[in-house]
Amino acid sequence: MSQHTITLQWIRNTPDFNYSSYSRNHIIKYGEGSTICASSAPEYYGDPKCLDPEQAFVMSVSSCHMLTFLALTSKKGYIVDKYLDNAFGELGKNNLGKTAMVKIELSPEVYFSGENLPSLEKYFDLHTQAHKACFIANSIASCVKVIVNPKMVINK
Repeated sequence: MSQHTITLQWIRNTPDFNYSSYSRNHIIKYGEGSTICASSAPEYYGDPKCLDPEQAFVMSVSSCHMLTFLALTSKKGYIVDKYLDNAFGELGKNNLGKTAMVKIELSPEVYFSGENLPSLEKYFDLHTQAHKACFIANSIASCVKVIVNPKMVINK
């Protein structure tokens, strides 16, 4: 269907290569030359100023859900003005005893305007449809839970 590529580059910048002192920072190139600083989580000697893989994983699920939700609402004739998600991921032990992202919770808050507004039931249904159609959520084994705030925000 489509292919998606990045280029990841890490270069040792310390005189040694000891576990507690080598830099975890690396650059990820994507798109048409854009870059992002990435590292491990601070708990694993990473740089808190850079994106860690666990954050990137949660970000990917949240972004995919939002993009799918926006596509669905647009096709239904609703007008979305703003979408905010304070997503959460939990690292823990999976059923095989391996460290894994064991839970992701999305908490979308969606701001609507216009004459055509979804009912609360339709709003929940749109999030259910978005979750079922999200490419990233369909690609992972972890439990992804969408916690939809029943308060819809209507811009006047």
